[in-house]
Amino acid sequence: MNILEGCRNTNVKNLCFASSSSVYGLNQSQPFKTSDHTDHQVSIYAATKKSNEMMAHTYAHLYGIQATGLRFFTVYGPWGRPDMAPMLFTNAILNDRAIKVFNHGKMSRDFTYVDDIVDGIIKVLDKPATSSKDFDVNHPDPALSSASYRIYNIGNNAPVSLMNFIETIEKSLGQEAQKNFMEMQAGDVESTYADTSALIEEFDYELFTPLNEGVKEFLKWYKEFYGYA
Repeated sequence: MNILEGCRNTNVKNLCFASSSSVYGLNQSQPFKTSDHTDHQVSIYAATKKSNEMMAHTYAHLYGIQATGLRFFTVYGPWGRPDMAPMLFTNAILNDRAIKVFNHGKMSRDFTYVDDIVDGIIKVLDKPATSSKDFDVNHPDPALSSASYRIYNIGNNAPVSLMNFIETIEKSLGQEAQKNFMEMQAGDVESTYADTSALIEEFDYELFTPLNEGVKEFLKWYKEFYGYA
């Protein structure tokens, strides 16, 4: 809300903001499409991201702000948040501690390398949202609007199992992880899978870093930054 008010009061017309794959909530129809309804979140985090989208649309409608939301799918890479799985796994493995593997490893994520996210953001910023001629007020598509508002998925378009992700880290480090298999966390989902067709078609978005390459670059940075090199 503060950012939207800042845009309104300083005449900023082009806004690109981060949403999340979490907004799909209980939806199990995959790949997730932006045309899907997202009304059944399972975490407070997801609910706040959904509210961001709704507020951005309202400001686009009322004040003409060109607002584009990108639903990020499991971003990883250098400078990642220390509380996220890649950082936690790597830290634990390098320090001979067990990692927590939720839902007994029966999960998958559309892991997306950070450089691919940045590339998508830049492409979106260079082409601000406009109203859609295909928007039908009688049958509204959640991804479109008569206002200058659009929403897109941005992901690797190739879900990877959690166990495969862990194995990729293990191979790159040359060290096997100790694993504590646990039940599913409340507010989590079993899988995510992005339909990025709209982003590909409208922005020529085609940069998809293979998992092994992304993990290799992440671990290179991690070792240097935390003094394991």
